[in-house]
Amino acid sequence: MIKLDKNEIAVSILNADFYNLQKSIEIFRENKIKYLHLDVMDGMFVPNISFGMPIIESLKKSCSDFVFDTHLMITEPERYIDKFADVGSNIITIHLEATDKIDECIKMVKDKNIQVGISIKPNTEVEKIYPYLDKIDLVLMMSVYPGFGGQSFIVESLDRIKKLKKYIDDNKLNVVIEVDGGINIDNVQSVTDAGVELVVIGSAICKGDIAANIDNFNKVIN
Repeated sequence: MIKLDKNEIAVSILNADFYNLQKSIEIFRENKIKYLHLDVMDGMFVPNISFGMPIIESLKKSCSDFVFDTHLMITEPERYIDKFADVGSNIITIHLEATDKIDECIKMVKDKNIQVGISIKPNTEVEKIYPYLDKIDLVLMMSVYPGFGGQSFIVESLDRIKKLKKYIDDNKLNVVIEVDGGINIDNVQSVTDAGVELVVIGSAICKGDIAANIDNFNKVIN
């Protein structure tokens, strides 16, 4: 099982140029990116369809040096957890809102000896995740409504992150906070100041000069 690093970027490939994805991957590697964030959408839990097991399995063949941070935006994730683990995921994050079998899902991921996370949408009360914090490794706070890349950051997410961070610290829990949605060079400092330790960035890295974008973010995050 990997150890979750802090103050790191997880690059979301959702808005990457898939025609030239291998070239982008090489730039990520050259610029010391450790995490690839893989947004899996089923067209049911969110109004979009992205990619699934075959793409992740194919990527793993040439990207085994990356941490595969798999974010399941799918209804009843318990149906596919084993398969996503078997194709190379190092972290599997499920949505609190996507299933009534959260404890079963957590156990399924842990039984695969990989890290487990829970994500919540911007309109889900932060307190609803508290009962699971001593059982998981990561909380993924959505700062946009999941389904599409390139959305604007919801500013109210900062207070939600601070609230979660305080609860984690007050209860001496070992849980990493990750954030996903609308992160750019102008708001990343406020996000990390609020308590985020793993930052998912998609469009703001994958569009334009990837290496320069990574360097600009690293100057802030580190």
